[in-house]
Amino acid sequence: MIVHDLHSHSTASDGLLSPTGLVERAAAMGVGVLALTDHDEVSGLAEARETARRFGIRLIGGVEVSVTWGGATVHVVGLDIDAADPALAAGLARNRGGRGERARRMADELARLGIVGALEGAYAHAGNRALIGRTHFARFLVERGVVKDVKTVFKKYLVKGKPGYVHHEWAGLAEAVSWIRGAGGVAVLAHPGRYTMGKEKMRLLLAEFRAAGGQGIEVVTGSHTPDQVPLFADLAVEFGLSASAGSDFHAPGEGGRELGRLMPLPERCRPIWEHWA
Repeated sequence: MIVHDLHSHSTASDGLLSPTGLVERAAAMGVGVLALTDHDEVSGLAEARETARRFGIRLIGGVEVSVTWGGATVHVVGLDIDAADPALAAGLARNRGGRGERARRMADELARLGIVGALEGAYAHAGNRALIGRTHFARFLVERGVVKDVKTVFKKYLVKGKPGYVHHEWAGLAEAVSWIRGAGGVAVLAHPGRYTMGKEKMRLLLAEFRAAGGQGIEVVTGSHTPDQVPLFADLAVEFGLSASAGSDFHAPGEGGRELGRLMPLPERCRPIWEHWA
């Protein structure tokens, strides 16, 4: 069986490994098909593709688009995209443009708690300063000794309702899907189990996503528990969505899943990779 891992990050956004290092690690973990899906950024794909060629891995060009829906932030992964598509490039540039202002506001919130120097500290962890994000702040807070690990930072500080969280308006759901589809890609709702919404709101999200042209949902992902996998498999079948699997890997030992170490997709699901097989 070919091991597919269709959600991962490099230093082009908030991962700790370069695109080359990421592919090398994927190869060591036995991954046969890897998608690099940096946040609102595709600059790492050329390097990753060249390294994948050397290691005999199939590299799927991807991106993870930040979206505002129903007052919450959700993510849509684009798989098998044309990274040079002009409309996609313009949309991603617009999304990236708001990150600097959000970072300044997050640092101000943390300063009110007595945590100073957060902006400079977060930027020190950002290989791509245009992609400054919550994970960079989380690594700074771990480094400062405020909390023990990145996972705890998100629980205590950087999610909605907690100190340090700042609301930001990203792309709309329909326009994010249109950028991906216009670039020849497949639009996948990322890690749905992470969103704090009830069953009915999740169904509303999936219905709107499907109506906009969304084609898949991550059934197996690093943040899903074994109990959540069958629940999202059922929703995939109900809404006629293909099922994707991805670790959402950011860094060795930083929580979540290792590259390629994923549960199999339930048999009742249609694998997303059938779209480009």
